[in-house]
Amino acid sequence: MKVKTMATSGIIAALYVAVTFLIAPFGFTNIQFRLSEMFNHLVVFNKKYMIGVVLGVFVSNLLFSELGPIDLVFGVGQSVIALSITILSAKFIQGLYKRMVFNTLVFTFTMFLIALELNIALGFPFWITWGFVAVGEFAVMAVGIPIMKALNDRLRLDKLI
Repeated sequence: MKVKTMATSGIIAALYVAVTFLIAPFGFTNIQFRLSEMFNHLVVFNKKYMIGVVLGVFVSNLLFSELGPIDLVFGVGQSVIALSITILSAKFIQGLYKRMVFNTLVFTFTMFLIALELNIALGFPFWITWGFVAVGEFAVMAVGIPIMKALNDRLRLDKLI
């Protein structure tokens, strides 16, 4: 791995953790409004960003989650699955905006894994919990689309790493 890729991944992970820390009470349990999830859109610009995003999810869950190891498995696993689906779909979906919308829908749908985790760990009702976490994820990812588009216009995210 190139030094530039490693450094960029570390910066993304650190930003993910910092943003998660700012709103930590709202980023965990059945009400999930984790603003750092908008960084998931980075893989639309370049698949190499997946490393930094996944590392950021891992460290955030390790430091801030009260659920312990189960959150490392389910939270990181959900991110890896959703990011991988988005990366694999890039050949079939043309245009950044369409890929970010698709990414938003993938992350929203795969929140069933987080609902399952909360059901197993805390006994929360699965369907209601999936609804809550999916709505929070959709909101953050949807708000993230214009933000990431603006960042790309300024920073050229596809060429940065």
